[in-house]
Amino acid sequence: MLAAVLATGAVTYSGENSTAYADVQTTTDSKVAADGKSYWVKNHLVGDAAQRSATAEGKRKKWLLVWAGDENIADTLVKDLKNLPGSLAGGLSKITNALPGPDFLAVIDATEGSDTYGHVVNTATVGPLVENEPHHMQYVWHKGDTIYAGALFAAATYAFDVSALPELKLKGVSLPTNTLGGSVPDAYWTLKDGTAYGTYMGGPVAPGPYVYANGQTAISNGFAGSPGAVVRFDQNGKVLSQTSAATPQGDDPKLCPNLPQLGKPTCANPHGIQAREDLNTLVTSDYAEPRNIILDPIRQPSPYLRRPTVRTWDITDRNNPKLRAVSYLQDGPRANPADPLHNESRAVMETTVTNLPGHKGAFAQTMQGGAVHYTPDITAAEPHWYEVFDDGAAAQAIHPANDKNGGGSNGGWIQTSPDDKYLYRAITGRGKGALDQNDPGSTGGVYVLDIQKLLAAGTDFKCRIDTLEEAQNGGNEEDCPTVAGAAPINPGQSAAGPHWGAYDNFDLGEDGFYHETDNPKRIAVSNYFVARSGLDGDHKVNMLKLENGKPTLDTEFKDEFSGQVGINFNRKQWPHGAFGNAKPHSELFVVADADVK
Repeated sequence: MLAAVLATGAVTYSGENSTAYADVQTTTDSKVAADGKSYWVKNHLVGDAAQRSATAEGKRKKWLLVWAGDENIADTLVKDLKNLPGSLAGGLSKITNALPGPDFLAVIDATEGSDTYGHVVNTATVGPLVENEPHHMQYVWHKGDTIYAGALFAAATYAFDVSALPELKLKGVSLPTNTLGGSVPDAYWTLKDGTAYGTYMGGPVAPGPYVYANGQTAISNGFAGSPGAVVRFDQNGKVLSQTSAATPQGDDPKLCPNLPQLGKPTCANPHGIQAREDLNTLVTSDYAEPRNIILDPIRQPSPYLRRPTVRTWDITDRNNPKLRAVSYLQDGPRANPADPLHNESRAVMETTVTNLPGHKGAFAQTMQGGAVHYTPDITAAEPHWYEVFDDGAAAQAIHPANDKNGGGSNGGWIQTSPDDKYLYRAITGRGKGALDQNDPGSTGGVYVLDIQKLLAAGTDFKCRIDTLEEAQNGGNEEDCPTVAGAAPINPGQSAAGPHWGAYDNFDLGEDGFYHETDNPKRIAVSNYFVARSGLDGDHKVNMLKLENGKPTLDTEFKDEFSGQVGINFNRKQWPHGAFGNAKPHSELFVVADADVK
């Protein structure tokens, strides 16, 4: 019945500025997975936007792909569950999305000057799996790349063909049975040959010993536990290799506990992942033992389940990464033994490599720790990481009402610019009461650091954030990063800023085609983490313009229904039906193959 409605275009939106989705056309592409069952992506193309020719508007299209999940009952009730004891006020009226709905890739017109700028022109739904918490894709897309997209709770990885956007096709899907050596897929890094590495933050699917094809044996505490793994995929999502992130001897027992406890404690829960192929080096960052952090909105486990570690790997043999070193980030001048959750080393969510041949460094950021750390040489046998910036030093540049405490800033996405001049950073902001009962919280947003002097100093860099004054105002050494610019998202609201982002790596050339650029002029960010962690966000996607490292909100990137700045994923109607609110986690700028050179 739903498919018939969509095919006739008889879908209407009953919210503010009511608008019909006219002439919705559906196409389905399916593949048989390893379990012998059919999995699919179903396109719901809005005719008046998606089918408009490039000639009609005088330029080729650029698209923003947003990997989003259907909001469901468990998400809706998290805030109330966290406020227990007591009964659920409002009863069943609190359940706003009881109808199970599909997860999807939203295709948004990101062509500046287009009549449909900011419009959702396709929702490519996946099935038969539903409501599996879409999480990350890769960090940057290049022509010809497969899109790899992970489903956090289902332990599935989708491989999409985006060569003919705005329509998508499914290349393949990896199921939990294909990655028994890891669970809870997080992020992906594509290689020049079109394959990709992915981080699986959780442990092998079954507790106990698991023997990998490369001869490793890991003892795990099971699905969404520890230790996690690194998985390599081919261009169609087929698993080429699985490698445990665990060290044979285990990690520091004080800093790396597990629930349930393991005989050899481990911090191996890889989240962020980036590589320098020219250096045959992969870097992963350990965030948290996922089931005890993300999947439980009520219980408050040990702060040490948020990890302080970064791992470097030798990937000379691409199918057999070898763990080279495990580095423990250091606490800084804010460290408080009574509140280790917000120490500068805590929760190493992301890492980002430098790009130019003369640079070998990388950065790592801590989500709860609120700090940026740096090592000048990821190829070293034992890389040493140093704090070079505190989120507190950018807080008032984001919003003048913020204090200068970077602890608990909930930073997520961090990325070097292609020319290694800037470091982009997305900050959700601190929630009210995070540090103590009188804590007002902080406004989140995007800040950009100038890192040119730091990288130019090579291995002799001097920057160290080792005093509270430096944590609050920036480092005193000449080569320390400095704030090039900052912009708030949802100013005046606490913990309502972005978690993730992507830079626009395409410029329109004089020949009328898009070309990759090393000087991005835009960033897209999404204001959502994981609802069941209690950090839900407002489900909007915003665009920011960049000029000499200074970000400003793009006020022309508006919701097609409300007319408000930012694309609101809380809406009653989608091209695929009346499934209500959705949760946008990650995004990428992508151009159809025919439109990019």
